[in-house]
Amino acid sequence: MRHGKKINHLSRQTAHRKSMLANMACSLIEHKRINTTVAKAKALKQFVEPMITKSKEDTTHNRRIVMANLRQKDAVAELFRDVAAKVANRPGGYTRIIKLGNRLGDNADMAMIELVDYNELYNAGKPEKKTTRRSRRGGAKPAAAPAVEPKATKEEEE
Repeated sequence: MRHGKKINHLSRQTAHRKSMLANMACSLIEHKRINTTVAKAKALKQFVEPMITKSKEDTTHNRRIVMANLRQKDAVAELFRDVAAKVANRPGGYTRIIKLGNRLGDNADMAMIELVDYNELYNAGKPEKKTTRRSRRGGAKPAAAPAVEPKATKEEEE
């Protein structure tokens, strides 16, 4: 039984798994999309999304936490400078996994994992929408009726 075992170990020891995920996360931040297996993509998604959330608030504490996980100074700098600005208004779901089929050599399930806000093909058709939150308590105020201009008389038109 696998009660309480949420981490996919990816057939690796702990240190190897953490190093591999850190390297893959740095590659994802640098290149904005990478190809890997589906299992590694799912593990990488769980690894990198909390760090992107931390990068939205640029404090020394958050930088140190992310640096402890990523281990590359230039990747951390790019995450806090570029990626955080791009995902500032997104509440979560910073990555997207697209399945690509099977690899020719060993028939492994392959996937592409990418940062959502950097793909212009998917984001081109969607306009920026305003985020409004409405409560169910009935606190909504009725909208004011639009002002109607008086019609011009025949004398004013001539």
